[in-house]
Amino acid sequence: MKILRTRAASVSRQGLCAALLVAGLTTAAVGASPPHRAGLGDPSPGPDNPQSRPHGVPNLALPDLVPRPGTTGKPDPNATRGDTPDGATGIPATALAAYRNAEKLAQERYPSCHIPWQLIAGIGKVESEHAAAYGLRSDGSTEKQIRGPRLTGGQFAVVKDTDGGRWDGDTEYDRAVGPTQFIPSTWESFGADGNGDGKQDPNNIFDATAGTARYLCSGGKDLNNPGDLDRAILSYNQSREYVNAVLAWMRAYKSSSSAVPDPAPSRPGTGNTPAPPSSRPSKPGTTPPAKPGGGSGSSGGSNTPGKQNPPAKPTPSKPDEPKNPGNKPNPGGNGNGGETKPTPPKPAPVTRLDRVGDETLEATANEVFTERARVRALDAAGKPAPERTRVRFEIIGHTDAKFLGTATSVTVPTDKSGLATAPELHAKDWPGSFTIRATVEGSDITPVDFYANVKAAPAPRADTLKRVGEDPLKAAAKSAFTQKIQIKALGKDKAVSDTAITATVLAADGKTPAKTGPYFKDKDGKQLRTLALPKTDKDGTVTLPELFTDEQAGTFVLRLTTTDGTTLDLKLTVTAPPAAEPSGTPAPSGPAKPAQ
Repeated sequence: MKILRTRAASVSRQGLCAALLVAGLTTAAVGASPPHRAGLGDPSPGPDNPQSRPHGVPNLALPDLVPRPGTTGKPDPNATRGDTPDGATGIPATALAAYRNAEKLAQERYPSCHIPWQLIAGIGKVESEHAAAYGLRSDGSTEKQIRGPRLTGGQFAVVKDTDGGRWDGDTEYDRAVGPTQFIPSTWESFGADGNGDGKQDPNNIFDATAGTARYLCSGGKDLNNPGDLDRAILSYNQSREYVNAVLAWMRAYKSSSSAVPDPAPSRPGTGNTPAPPSSRPSKPGTTPPAKPGGGSGSSGGSNTPGKQNPPAKPTPSKPDEPKNPGNKPNPGGNGNGGETKPTPPKPAPVTRLDRVGDETLEATANEVFTERARVRALDAAGKPAPERTRVRFEIIGHTDAKFLGTATSVTVPTDKSGLATAPELHAKDWPGSFTIRATVEGSDITPVDFYANVKAAPAPRADTLKRVGEDPLKAAAKSAFTQKIQIKALGKDKAVSDTAITATVLAADGKTPAKTGPYFKDKDGKQLRTLALPKTDKDGTVTLPELFTDEQAGTFVLRLTTTDGTTLDLKLTVTAPPAAEPSGTPAPSGPAKPAQ
C-alpha cells in the first residue's frame, strides 16, 4: 500500500502565524472537562484500545489558515484583497456527502454529542486524503483498498490479528483499514452502517465515517466541550501533532469548504501503455479512412476521389441515390471540388452546474417532496449549455426514497435555458437525511449536491370510535352487564393503535356525571364512573372491564372520549329487579279435617 508520508516541509510553508494559532487552539482544548455522562451511547474505548496507538503515518501537514490570493474555491463577489478560500479545502463530492451523512446520523443517534461533519472530515483528510487517491466511487467504495502498515512493532504498535484477515487481508498482524483507518478490533466494537445497505464495511466511506462519529461520541461525550473534543481525537491517535492537524483542518473546513469532482476512475488503455488499435471492420460498401500519403489501408484499394472499394456483395443503388454517398456534392456542386457547406460550430461545452432553488429539500414520511432538485448547466461564458444536455440525478445515502416511486437515479435533458429538473421524489417509511447529487453525463465538472430530509410521519389520529357489536346494552339492577364491550379506534377508516380513551358514565341527559347507576371497579373494589382505559392494540381495539349496576334503574349514557376529543356515546339500560313476594302470607286453605 502507498503510505501517506508526513510532509514536514509544508508545515514551514504555513508560517509561524498558523503554527501559533493551532497551538493556541489546542491549548484551549486541553482544559478540564466534566466526567463522562454514563448511559449515553457506547462506552468509551478502554486504555488498551489499539486505535489510539501508532497505527500508520498520517498526513500532519497543516492547511493555510489565512486565505491566499489566486487559490481555487468559491469566489466572493465582495472580495477586495483576493480573499478566496484555500484550494486545499476542496473535498471530493462523495466524501463530503459521507461526512454530512455521518453528522446527520449522529444527530439522531447521539443528540448530546454535537459532532460537526467538519471534525469527521478532518479525520478523513489526515488519515487518507478523503480516499481520493484510491479511486473513490459514488457508492462510497474505492477501487483500491486502503490499508495501513502491518502492526508488528517498531515505530508502530504491536497488534496481532483480530479479524482473521477479513478486513485487512492479513492473518498474522492487524492493519488499519479504510478511509478513516480503523483497526479491525475497533471496527468490531464501533462499526456502523452509514448507507443503509445492511452491511458495516470499514472500506466504504459512508460506513467508515458513521463509525468514526460513533467512536468519537462514545462515552457520552459532548464535543462542544473542549476537553471532550480533545479526548475524542486523542482516542483516535495518542499524538498532540495529530490533534493539532485534525483541529486545524476542522476549523479550515468550517471557514470554507467546497465539493470537487470525485477522482476519475481508471480505465483500460490509459497510462503509458498505448491502447490497441481498433480492429472493428468497416461496413460493406464504405471506404476505410485513407492513410497519410495515399492508400486506403486495404490491398488493391484506390486513392481516386469519388471511388470506393467494391463491397463483398454488390448492392444495387436506387435510381435517385448518388453512387458516392461519402462524397455527396452540395446543390450546385459538380462532385469534383464543388462548393461545400461550412461546418457548423460545435456548441460550447458545459463547464459548471448551478443549483436552482434551496439546497435543502424536506418531506414527511410516505409523502412526496414538495420541491424538486433543479440545476442549470452553463458554459464558460455563463450562457445556457446546449439544449438536451444530459444531467443525472442520483440518490446517495441511507434512505428508501425513490424518484418516480421506484428509481434511485434518473437522467433528464436540459431545456433551452439549460435547466434540468429532477422528477418527483417520493419519501418512503424511513425518516432521516440523504444526498441528491446532480452531474453531467460524460463530464467531470463539479457535481451539485442537495441535502434531503425526511421527517417522521405524525402519529395517526383517531377520528372515529365504533363499538364492536350492535346488541343493546341492558342489565338488571344489582348485577352486571353480561356483554363484552369493545371499542375500535379508526383514522381515515384505518385502525389506529395506541389511542388513549376515557370512559365516563353520565345521566340520561348525556351532560351530567352520574352519581348512581352503572360503575366500574378499581383494584380495591371501589366504584368508579370515570375510567382511563388501556390504549388500543395494534388492531385499534380496546375491551372495557366489567361494568356493574347498583340498585338504581333507568337509562344512562356511557361516553368514550379520546385525548383529541373524538367521542362515542353508548346507551345503557338498567332494569328494575323482579318484585319479591311479600312475606307472612297465609298458606292456602285446604279441605277441613273431620272432627275426631
